[in-house]
Amino acid sequence: MISVTLALGSVSLLAWRPFLDPLPLHGHWMWLLLPLVVVIAVVYKAIRVDDLSRLPRQVAIMVGQIAVVLIALALLLWLITEVW
Repeated sequence: MISVTLALGSVSLLAWRPFLDPLPLHGHWMWLLLPLVVVIAVVYKAIRVDDLSRLPRQVAIMVGQIAVVLIALALLLWLITEVW
């Protein structure tokens, strides 16, 4: 049997069904936000920017903006739920 050992346990890949048997990444889901933000920024800016030589700088700026907004919203929601 083919299996992969992760930090959270062993997962069988012989009959792995992604939506029915997801990988046990419950404790690490927040780290998946960074690649998601980068992909969203690259796709959006690749469509919107006129000169592709400016693409890396524009993507970096947008990744920063999205990250700052996500952190601010997380702090705001944390304050609302824990303080009030």
